[in-house]
Amino acid sequence: MSKKIALVTGAMGGIGTEISKFLARDGFIVVTNCLPGYPQKDEWLAKMKAEGFDFIAAEGDIASYESCTAMVKKVETEVGPIDVLVNNAGITRDGMFRKMDKGQWDAVIDVNLSGVFNVTHQVIGGMADRGWGRIINISSVNGIRGQAGQTNYAAAKAGELGFTKSLALEVAKKGVTVNAIAPGYIATEMVLAIKEEVRNQLIAQIPVGRAGKPEEIAGLVSYLASDIAGFMTGATLNINGGLHIY
Repeated sequence: MSKKIALVTGAMGGIGTEISKFLARDGFIVVTNCLPGYPQKDEWLAKMKAEGFDFIAAEGDIASYESCTAMVKKVETEVGPIDVLVNNAGITRDGMFRKMDKGQWDAVIDVNLSGVFNVTHQVIGGMADRGWGRIINISSVNGIRGQAGQTNYAAAKAGELGFTKSLALEVAKKGVTVNAIAPGYIATEMVLAIKEEVRNQLIAQIPVGRAGKPEEIAGLVSYLASDIAGFMTGATLNINGGLHIY
């Protein structure tokens, strides 16, 4: 029996790296997406190989439908059909709404929301035709509760949740599940780069008293990508240390 293939977008960041490792340990062939010409690609691949992970890189701009079409076509030609898609790529362009410019809004919506459409649209038909597939969208606690200074980001992440529920209903009888994970503050380089004073204020709001670990998110992805998760679809899994309970 041939191995299933998983595509992880934004795979070379903190959370994406752990997701890719977990899926590889689960037996998937893992294709790791990055931007075209991403300067750290070769270094990251070499580091992963030294750790025993032989990932396949796939360059593509998630914000561009045409780029995603070309990327997925190349993957399916050279590697095979995609069975699991993890929509993990995301950016922030924070600012209070009154001072937010159109460029900040468009950039975040284009990657964090339209990007989910751009990649998922390439693979959903094949998954449905084959009778098995997993779409896993990485949203955010701020897409559920909102966050001052992140109207663009919160709107995109909330949109992902509506997308997840609706697509789940469309493909439920085709053996394809569509779920979302809404992480709270996770100890990635992006979060750790925040000023210590601000970071400490954020962590003080979390009932468990710490930021989450990237591998804790990856563990949920591992479950959702498995056969045993076939009865879960349209769900949002909240993993935020008690920051937001509803």
